[in-house]
Amino acid sequence: MKQQIEAVIERHAEQFTALSRYIGEHPELGHEEFIASAKLMEALKEFGFAVESPVLGLPTAFIGRYSAAKPGPTVAFLCEYDALPDLGHACGHHLICVMSLAAAVGLKAVVDEIGGTIRVYGTPAEETKGAKVPMSAEGLFDDVDFALMAHPYHTYEKSGQSLAMDAIQFEYFGKAAHAAATPYEGVNALDAVLLLFQSIGMLRQQVQSHARIHGIITEGGKAANIIPEYAAAQFYIRSGNRPYTDELVQKVLRCAEGAALQTGCSLKTSNYEFSYDELVTNETLSALFSRNLGELGIPEDKIEIGKDHGSVDLGNVSRHCPAIHPYVKVVDEKHLLHTKEFRDLAMQDRAFRGMLLGAKALAFTAYDVFAHPEKLQAVRAEFERSLQQ
Repeated sequence: MKQQIEAVIERHAEQFTALSRYIGEHPELGHEEFIASAKLMEALKEFGFAVESPVLGLPTAFIGRYSAAKPGPTVAFLCEYDALPDLGHACGHHLICVMSLAAAVGLKAVVDEIGGTIRVYGTPAEETKGAKVPMSAEGLFDDVDFALMAHPYHTYEKSGQSLAMDAIQFEYFGKAAHAAATPYEGVNALDAVLLLFQSIGMLRQQVQSHARIHGIITEGGKAANIIPEYAAAQFYIRSGNRPYTDELVQKVLRCAEGAALQTGCSLKTSNYEFSYDELVTNETLSALFSRNLGELGIPEDKIEIGKDHGSVDLGNVSRHCPAIHPYVKVVDEKHLLHTKEFRDLAMQDRAFRGMLLGAKALAFTAYDVFAHPEKLQAVRAEFERSLQQ
């Protein structure tokens, strides 16, 4: 049956490539992916999927569904299709979304025989306010047996870890004054932001090695001869697990409050993006995916150990169902994600071939779980254990 899956993906390879290229040529920011989502939904309908949109009031979110008459597991293939400001698709999301779609189409060719349900989730804005967060919170993955996606990269890499993350904005409110004539009449909001940065810099000496705290000043005043009455900064606070991230957030908040107290400013804090949990890789699924890469001609010694690549909203999904997030080689030169070099290479024929190979590996992995109940049982048992940790 895997040969049948592969044959279907190859039969539609030109269509999948054209779709991915089109999305790559029309980059859209998170929650503004109207072109990409429309094209993906159109393709899903063409291949016989029922499509629901919007989802949770998100206009560019969707869920495509196909169920066999025979009962069986439910798999979720996850699509990401948002681009980066000024860079376009430098994270390869135009490849991710079509990779998942092609995998779903390939699996559909055999699901009527083996039984089960295929879902394709369109999840906007992974780079910022990732839709997987509210989708997870609202239980949209609670009846899913496992979730799959793969990320383009310059090498093959097993599904690994990600960092839990909070995105916090700090706004300080002071009092404007003439900086030369009556500076003593002012309350300097920029001083509060600078003290915040200094306090966090000292805090970094005392954090665990897997933690990351980094930020920018988004507003620092209007003119050098005016005491700034308003200043703001945005920070990401990350670590390898949610409990320690929560602890770090409290320490950073105390830094912020201290800066307000020292300067006489008032302080407002808010989350400017959704909070992401760390990814909990299901190692049973991950091993199946790596084995399927082997069946597709990728030697085991070419698949690297999973690394930490920052934060992903799939982490939230992995708390509700078993999930993996491996990396698939789509470029032969070593260029990092979120760079112009990767963006340009990810639009070449080599990248689209890598996308199709990744689609086959995803579909093969889903088939293995669908066709072998003992594998589904092992995936589920590992997931249940992870919830107890």
